[in-house]
Amino acid sequence: MLVTGFFLSYSYQTTKKEAGTHETSSEWKQEDSLRSAILKTQKTNRELNNELKKIQLQIQNRENKLADQEKKSFNLVEDLKKLREVTGGIKVKGPGIEVTLSDASYVPEGENPNNYIVHEEHIRSVIYEMLVSGAEAVAVNGQRISHTSYISCIGPVVSVDGNQYPAPFTITAIGDKTVLEKSLNLSVVNELVNDGVEVRIAKKDEITMDPYLSKEG
Repeated sequence: MLVTGFFLSYSYQTTKKEAGTHETSSEWKQEDSLRSAILKTQKTNRELNNELKKIQLQIQNRENKLADQEKKSFNLVEDLKKLREVTGGIKVKGPGIEVTLSDASYVPEGENPNNYIVHEEHIRSVIYEMLVSGAEAVAVNGQRISHTSYISCIGPVVSVDGNQYPAPFTITAIGDKTVLEKSLNLSVVNELVNDGVEVRIAKKDEITMDPYLSKEG
Protein backbone atom coordinates (compact mmCIF):
# COMPACT_ATOMS: atom_id res chain seq x y z
CA MET A 1 0.00 0.00 0.00
CA LEU A 2 2.88 2.33 0.79
CA VAL A 3 4.54 1.54 -2.49
CA THR A 4 1.29 1.97 -4.35
CA GLY A 5 0.70 5.29 -2.61
CA PHE A 6 4.20 6.48 -3.53
CA PHE A 7 3.74 5.68 -7.19
CA LEU A 8 0.35 7.37 -7.28
CA SER A 9 1.78 10.49 -5.63
CA TYR A 10 4.79 10.56 -7.97
CA SER A 11 2.61 10.06 -11.02
CA TYR A 12 0.35 12.95 -9.95
CA GLN A 13 3.24 15.37 -9.42
CA THR A 14 4.82 14.44 -12.75
CA THR A 15 1.56 14.90 -14.59
CA LYS A 16 0.97 18.25 -12.88
CA LYS A 17 4.48 19.44 -13.77
CA GLU A 18 4.10 18.41 -17.41
CA ALA A 19 0.72 20.12 -17.59
CA GLY A 20 2.25 23.33 -16.16
CA THR A 21 5.12 23.21 -18.64
CA HIS A 22 2.72 22.66 -21.52
CA GLU A 23 0.52 25.57 -20.35
CA THR A 24 3.57 27.90 -20.10
CA SER A 25 4.73 26.90 -23.56
CA SER A 26 1.27 27.54 -24.99
CA GLU A 27 1.10 31.02 -23.41
CA TRP A 28 4.57 31.87 -24.76
CA LYS A 29 3.59 30.78 -28.25
CA GLN A 30 0.42 32.86 -28.02
CA GLU A 31 2.36 35.93 -26.86
CA ASP A 32 4.93 35.43 -29.61
CA SER A 33 2.14 35.17 -32.17
CA LEU A 34 0.53 38.38 -30.88
CA ARG A 35 3.90 40.16 -30.88
CA SER A 36 4.50 39.13 -34.48
CA ALA A 37 1.01 40.30 -35.47
CA ILE A 38 1.60 43.67 -33.77
CA LEU A 39 4.96 44.16 -35.51
CA LYS A 40 3.41 43.24 -38.83
CA THR A 41 0.54 45.70 -38.25
CA GLN A 42 3.00 48.45 -37.30
CA LYS A 43 5.01 47.81 -40.45
CA THR A 44 1.84 47.93 -42.57
CA ASN A 45 0.80 51.18 -40.86
CA ARG A 46 4.21 52.74 -41.61
CA GLU A 47 3.95 51.72 -45.25
CA LEU A 48 0.41 53.11 -45.51
CA ASN A 49 1.48 56.33 -43.78
CA ASN A 50 4.35 56.77 -46.26
CA GLU A 51 1.97 56.11 -49.15
CA LEU A 52 -0.50 58.63 -47.69
CA LYS A 53 2.26 61.28 -47.50
CA LYS A 54 3.14 60.65 -51.15
CA ILE A 55 -0.51 61.01 -52.18
CA GLN A 56 -0.90 64.20 -50.12
CA LEU A 57 2.23 65.63 -51.75
CA GLN A 58 0.87 64.78 -55.21
CA ILE A 59 -2.47 66.41 -54.34
CA GLN A 60 -0.70 69.52 -53.02
CA ASN A 61 1.43 69.79 -56.16
CA ARG A 62 -1.67 69.41 -58.33
CA GLU A 63 -3.56 72.03 -56.28
CA ASN A 64 -0.61 74.43 -56.59
CA LYS A 65 -0.50 73.81 -60.33
CA LEU A 66 -4.25 74.43 -60.66
CA ALA A 67 -3.98 77.58 -58.55
CA ASP A 68 -1.15 78.81 -60.76
CA GLN A 69 -3.20 78.08 -63.87
CA GLU A 70 -6.21 79.89 -62.40
CA LYS A 71 -4.00 82.89 -61.57
CA LYS A 72 -2.60 82.94 -65.09
CA SER A 73 -6.10 82.62 -66.54
CA PHE A 74 -7.34 85.45 -64.33
CA ASN A 75 -4.41 87.67 -65.33
CA LEU A 76 -5.01 86.82 -68.97
CA VAL A 77 -8.69 87.76 -68.68
CA GLU A 78 -7.79 91.01 -66.92
CA ASP A 79 -5.16 91.85 -69.55
CA LEU A 80 -7.64 91.07 -72.31
CA LYS A 81 -10.25 93.25 -70.62
CA LYS A 82 -7.82 96.14 -70.32
CA LEU A 83 -6.78 95.69 -73.94
CA ARG A 84 -10.40 95.73 -75.06
CA GLU A 85 -10.96 98.87 -72.98
CA VAL A 86 -8.01 100.59 -74.64
CA THR A 87 -9.01 99.52 -78.13
CA GLY A 88 -12.65 100.40 -77.49
CA GLY A 89 -13.99 96.86 -77.65
CA ILE A 90 -16.22 97.07 -74.56
CA LYS A 91 -18.39 99.61 -72.76
CA VAL A 92 -16.55 101.44 -69.99
CA LYS A 93 -17.54 103.66 -67.09
CA GLY A 94 -15.61 105.73 -64.57
CA PRO A 95 -14.50 109.19 -63.43
CA GLY A 96 -12.72 111.54 -65.79
CA ILE A 97 -12.86 114.92 -67.50
CA GLU A 98 -14.81 116.63 -70.25
CA VAL A 99 -13.07 119.11 -72.53
CA THR A 100 -15.14 121.34 -74.80
CA LEU A 101 -13.47 123.07 -77.77
CA SER A 102 -15.44 125.86 -79.42
CA ASP A 103 -14.76 128.22 -82.28
CA ALA A 104 -13.79 131.72 -81.19
CA SER A 105 -16.83 133.86 -80.39
CA TYR A 106 -15.07 136.94 -81.74
CA VAL A 107 -13.03 137.27 -84.93
CA PRO A 108 -11.11 140.55 -85.31
CA GLU A 109 -11.98 142.55 -88.40
CA GLY A 110 -9.75 141.71 -91.31
CA GLU A 111 -8.59 138.39 -89.82
CA ASN A 112 -9.05 135.03 -91.53
CA PRO A 113 -11.99 133.21 -89.80
CA ASN A 114 -10.25 129.87 -90.37
CA ASN A 115 -7.66 130.96 -87.85
CA TYR A 116 -10.33 131.16 -85.15
CA ILE A 117 -12.05 127.80 -85.50
CA VAL A 118 -11.31 124.34 -84.13
CA HIS A 119 -9.22 122.21 -86.46
CA GLU A 120 -8.33 118.54 -86.42
CA GLU A 121 -4.88 119.21 -84.95
CA HIS A 122 -6.48 120.86 -81.92
CA ILE A 123 -8.59 117.80 -81.25
CA ARG A 124 -5.64 115.49 -81.82
CA SER A 125 -3.44 117.43 -79.41
CA VAL A 126 -6.05 117.14 -76.65
CA ILE A 127 -6.55 113.41 -77.28
CA TYR A 128 -2.81 112.76 -77.33
CA GLU A 129 -2.27 114.60 -74.05
CA MET A 130 -5.12 112.66 -72.46
CA LEU A 131 -3.64 109.34 -73.53
CA VAL A 132 -0.09 110.10 -72.37
CA SER A 133 -1.59 111.24 -69.04
CA GLY A 134 -3.16 107.85 -68.43
CA ALA A 135 -6.62 108.09 -69.96
CA GLU A 136 -8.20 104.64 -70.19
CA ALA A 137 -10.73 105.61 -72.86
CA VAL A 138 -11.42 108.68 -75.00
CA ALA A 139 -14.42 109.82 -77.04
CA VAL A 140 -15.21 112.77 -79.31
CA ASN A 141 -18.82 113.99 -79.21
CA GLY A 142 -19.71 110.64 -77.70
CA GLN A 143 -17.94 108.58 -80.37
CA ARG A 144 -15.32 106.24 -78.95
CA ILE A 145 -11.76 106.62 -80.20
CA SER A 146 -9.66 103.55 -80.97
CA HIS A 147 -5.97 103.10 -81.84
CA THR A 148 -6.95 103.12 -85.53
CA SER A 149 -9.18 106.21 -85.43
CA TYR A 150 -8.71 108.91 -88.07
CA ILE A 151 -9.63 112.56 -87.55
CA SER A 152 -9.72 115.10 -90.38
CA CYS A 153 -11.27 118.46 -91.29
CA ILE A 154 -13.93 118.63 -94.00
CA GLY A 155 -14.80 122.25 -94.45
CA PRO A 156 -16.58 123.57 -91.34
CA VAL A 157 -16.93 120.10 -89.78
CA VAL A 158 -14.53 117.49 -88.40
CA SER A 159 -14.72 113.85 -89.46
CA VAL A 160 -14.01 111.17 -86.87
CA ASP A 161 -13.70 107.74 -88.49
CA GLY A 162 -16.05 108.88 -91.25
CA ASN A 163 -18.62 110.45 -88.93
CA GLN A 164 -18.92 114.24 -89.29
CA TYR A 165 -19.41 116.61 -86.35
CA PRO A 166 -19.73 120.42 -86.23
CA ALA A 167 -18.30 122.57 -83.46
CA PRO A 168 -18.34 122.65 -80.51
CA PHE A 169 -16.41 119.44 -79.91
CA THR A 170 -16.68 117.64 -76.58
CA ILE A 171 -13.75 115.35 -75.83
CA THR A 172 -14.23 113.07 -72.85
CA ALA A 173 -11.68 110.87 -71.13
CA ILE A 174 -11.98 108.26 -68.38
CA GLY A 175 -9.11 108.25 -65.90
CA ASP A 176 -7.68 110.19 -62.97
CA LYS A 177 -9.56 113.46 -63.41
CA THR A 178 -7.13 115.51 -61.32
CA VAL A 179 -4.09 114.28 -63.24
CA LEU A 180 -5.81 114.74 -66.60
CA GLU A 181 -6.91 118.29 -65.78
CA LYS A 182 -3.47 119.38 -64.55
CA SER A 183 -1.75 117.81 -67.54
CA LEU A 184 -4.00 119.63 -70.02
CA ASN A 185 -3.66 122.98 -68.22
CA LEU A 186 0.12 122.67 -68.18
CA SER A 187 0.44 121.73 -71.83
CA VAL A 188 -2.13 122.23 -74.58
CA VAL A 189 -4.63 124.71 -73.11
CA ASN A 190 -2.43 127.78 -73.65
CA GLU A 191 -1.65 126.68 -77.19
CA LEU A 192 -5.34 126.26 -77.96
CA VAL A 193 -6.22 129.66 -76.51
CA ASN A 194 -3.42 131.26 -78.53
CA ASP A 195 -4.95 129.70 -81.65
CA GLY A 196 -8.27 131.37 -80.87
CA VAL A 197 -9.97 128.23 -79.58
CA GLU A 198 -12.23 128.53 -76.55
CA VAL A 199 -11.54 125.78 -74.01
CA ARG A 200 -13.64 124.57 -71.08
CA ILE A 201 -12.58 121.72 -68.80
CA ALA A 202 -14.94 120.01 -66.35
CA LYS A 203 -14.25 117.16 -63.94
CA LYS A 204 -16.80 114.35 -63.99
CA ASP A 205 -17.48 111.77 -61.28
CA GLU A 206 -18.78 109.31 -63.86
CA ILE A 207 -18.50 109.06 -67.62
CA THR A 208 -19.96 106.20 -69.67
CA MET A 209 -18.63 105.28 -73.10
CA ASP A 210 -20.11 102.76 -75.51
CA PRO A 211 -17.86 100.37 -77.47
CA TYR A 212 -16.05 101.68 -80.52
CA LEU A 213 -18.04 101.45 -83.72
CA SER A 214 -16.81 102.61 -87.11
CA LYS A 215 -19.19 104.16 -89.62
CA GLU A 216 -19.38 100.77 -91.34
CA GLY A 217 -20.11 99.04 -88.01
